[in-house]
Amino acid sequence: MRDWAGKRYWLVGASEGLGAALAGIMSRSGAHLILSARSTDRLEALAVDLPGPTEVVPVDVSDDASVKAAAEQVGEIDGMVFLAGVYWPMAAQNWDYLQANAMADINFTGLMRVLGVTVPQMVARDAGHIVVTGSLSGYRGLPGAVGYAASKAGTMVLAEGLYADLRGTGIDVQLANPGFIRTRLTEKNDFTMPAIMEPERAAQIMFDHMNSDHFQRAFPVPFAWLFRLGQLLPDWLYFRLFA
Repeated sequence: MRDWAGKRYWLVGASEGLGAALAGIMSRSGAHLILSARSTDRLEALAVDLPGPTEVVPVDVSDDASVKAAAEQVGEIDGMVFLAGVYWPMAAQNWDYLQANAMADINFTGLMRVLGVTVPQMVARDAGHIVVTGSLSGYRGLPGAVGYAASKAGTMVLAEGLYADLRGTGIDVQLANPGFIRTRLTEKNDFTMPAIMEPERAAQIMFDHMNSDHFQRAFPVPFAWLFRLGQLLPDWLYFRLFA
């Protein structure tokens, strides 16, 4: 169990859904939160409801200057949780240039930008905690998810690389891969979403993972086992089952 009291954590993508729910749990646990997203109004409304010390620092993770300016305002932190993301269902036959690029630029390259201003300071101090939000959709290619699944696969491999480099140092790296969560984003789906979770339930599982010594957690179980098993299947069988 981590000692959260007074620890400064930067939550990037905290304005709603999983991020807002996680902010509530962390605030009640004593953490000092810096809440970031593009929507200042939503962040300020959330901050009012949190019991612990909170700062609001708007940021657009798709913009280099915005990320650098936010990092200067945030200052030294004990941890960073990346939860920012956008999503549109998209099959290759219905490719949308702007939406596909936005998913890549926010979900993956946005993480790169934020890590670029947080990892160096943690390495210099040999102390810190980095938590990356992946997705069950990132384990292998899925139909109707050419943009989102690819962006999440990138975030997950990036987290694995960070962990490989930083394990054994004073910097903890963790990866959380949730399945379907009931949010404004998943409302866009017109198909049945198995084992869909409420944001509060997903946030509690993620927080429990953050209190553990494990690198990766995929949830909910046993739905997550299906995706992990998919990594072991030969291509001919995987695509017959999943596509």
